[in-house]
Amino acid sequence: MNCHLSDIQWSQASLPVQMGGLGIRLVSQLAPSAFLASAMGTRELQDQILVNCGSPADNSISNALVHWSSYHTSPAPLGPEARKQRNWDNPVLDAVKSRLLETTTEASDRARLLAVSSPNSSDWLHALPIASCGLLLDDEAVRVAIGFRLGAKVCEPHICVCGSQVDARGLHCLSCKRSSGRISRHNNINDIIWRSLIKAGVPARKEPVGLSRSDGKRPDGLTLIPWCSGRCAVWDVTVVDTLAKSYIHLTISTFAGAAELADTRKMSKYQNLASSYEVIPVAFETMGPINSTGAEFIRVLGNKMAQRSGDPRETGFLWQRLSIALQRFNAVCFRGCFVSDI
Repeated sequence: MNCHLSDIQWSQASLPVQMGGLGIRLVSQLAPSAFLASAMGTRELQDQILVNCGSPADNSISNALVHWSSYHTSPAPLGPEARKQRNWDNPVLDAVKSRLLETTTEASDRARLLAVSSPNSSDWLHALPIASCGLLLDDEAVRVAIGFRLGAKVCEPHICVCGSQVDARGLHCLSCKRSSGRISRHNNINDIIWRSLIKAGVPARKEPVGLSRSDGKRPDGLTLIPWCSGRCAVWDVTVVDTLAKSYIHLTISTFAGAAELADTRKMSKYQNLASSYEVIPVAFETMGPINSTGAEFIRVLGNKMAQRSGDPRETGFLWQRLSIALQRFNAVCFRGCFVSDI
């Protein structure tokens, strides 16, 4: 990673991926849950063996329960539920995440934690690093992606090419108007969607000639056969910065708040086409969340690909490609905010 992590950042890294961490679990947190689940599954047999042998009762379960309870105030699971490790582990994880949210002093940190724990925002961490499939991130892209995810220091404070001050977390690059990766990021995500439609057997065309929204610009793509309800789909991709000052009031309280606002803005520009076409804004945030309409579009597209190929993993693979593209071009944006002295 080549990143210096504070205690708070290490706590986040110890959370599972779906909760915004890196899945590097702490043994001190995981061991009591694993032991208690195993012990509860064999407790009746263990008690019978100890009674028959005339041995004293085993206090290790009580000691482990005390240690487990020190992390939170949740009651212990009972009956058959006590035999499942996740029922012991989840209260510990929830307590750790709650403490992280309570200790955050900046609005951007809270928005970041909510965003990276949203559905599908962490799919890049599950992708197999296969270069031929476009799923391989270079070391620098991984460093930047993890640094942004954990709020770690990724660079020295400096002046961006646009003249703005960039702090040690380097987040200015994600909203910089002169960022070199913004157009490439948009085009790459749009190309992934177009290629997925072709793979699903849905003829589509990028930037169709003769079709324009209210401001005169063309949509990103059009399906040439009906998508749903007898209407062809018009899609438009956009990426907004989760931590931008203009969106932070939305993303601090709920994930995908900025993406949903971008969805509303896109729909207002397609009022002249909404009566004839199925308009689908695909609005991503830089930290991973996506608007609900876009998420449903990706899910349906993945299902169509699975029906055609016979592989039920198509939807997951599609999410991974999109997630990898976001992280790759976040790193491109980061590298583009440095002024060369040559």
